[in-house]
Amino acid sequence: MSKAKVAILKTTPETVLEDYQRLCELADIDKALDASSQTILKDNITWHNVFPGVNTTPWQLEGTILALKKAGYNDLAAVHNHTVVTLPEKGEEDLKFKPLYERYKIPVLFNFKDKDMKWIEYKPKFKTLALHKIFPQGFRIPDFFVGKNIVHLPTVKTHSYTTYTGALKNAFGGLLNYRRHYTHTWIHETLVDLLAIGREIHSGMFATMDGTTAGSGPGPRTVKPHDKHVILASADQVAIDSVAAKIMGFDWRKLPCIALSHEHRLGIADPAEIEILGDEDAVKENWNFKVGVNLATGTGRLFWHDSPLKYIQKLFFHTPIVNIFIFASEIYHDKIWYNTKGKPVVKKWEKDSPWGRLFAGYPK
Repeated sequence: MSKAKVAILKTTPETVLEDYQRLCELADIDKALDASSQTILKDNITWHNVFPGVNTTPWQLEGTILALKKAGYNDLAAVHNHTVVTLPEKGEEDLKFKPLYERYKIPVLFNFKDKDMKWIEYKPKFKTLALHKIFPQGFRIPDFFVGKNIVHLPTVKTHSYTTYTGALKNAFGGLLNYRRHYTHTWIHETLVDLLAIGREIHSGMFATMDGTTAGSGPGPRTVKPHDKHVILASADQVAIDSVAAKIMGFDWRKLPCIALSHEHRLGIADPAEIEILGDEDAVKENWNFKVGVNLATGTGRLFWHDSPLKYIQKLFFHTPIVNIFIFASEIYHDKIWYNTKGKPVVKKWEKDSPWGRLFAGYPK
């Protein structure tokens, strides 16, 4: 396997749109995708509320759209997914995506609405590591995804269940339905399976990753924001995750989804086999990010990973009892944490951070 390419640039609010276009050119976006196929923009609405470092940024979305159009990819469609705790319609408006989709005439589809797409059974050619155990009755994917290019738009942040989150995790929402919480005990293996499936069904794959404001701590929602002024892009989903994890301070060998993807030759994770393009000094940074848990993610880890409770998880998460946990998570994140701790952070970011001020200036 030849070397993977990962482009990384330091950027500013004044130059970020031009920098995204240069970034994508460095990462060979013109070679990564099939010009004859439609391209899915898979943004990352981790939370429908505004919070720095958590969601795809409007300048990431706009810069990527401009780069795609410059490279000749004009047939674009955005796809939102549903989660039990996230409202994509609210996120699309509050995160300021909607005016951009309207400006660039990009249709918005939802993978959970029958009028937009259907879920069809899919039998992977790849020998799955986890999905066959989680969904023994058969695995389904959205029919709209088959034969399309896909561009993932994650951010650089930590995650309480997977240590970090990036391009691999961004496929999670698009290719799994609302029962995706079934996979959390085997989350790393699931992400490898989804990468393999993505490589089978998509005509091309690419990712841009925004670290202008990155997030550490109990992610993916209640992070601590840090202005880092970094953006990344690659056609190799594993390589971009490996590089992003490195600058956050993590060893790719200790991140099972990255290590297993490398082992199964689904991408390249070893830095010795990755060509860095752009600002090479940015890769030498170590942000020393730490992963934490909050009340909600700590409870989840008890049932999915860290205690004997994981052996009775089906009682809680495969029955109507799961609605209690969904309601509790919504109350904790949206009503308690966001109103008491989150909003002051957002206000400070929009006042003091150049990226917060840029966000505040985007039309809603």
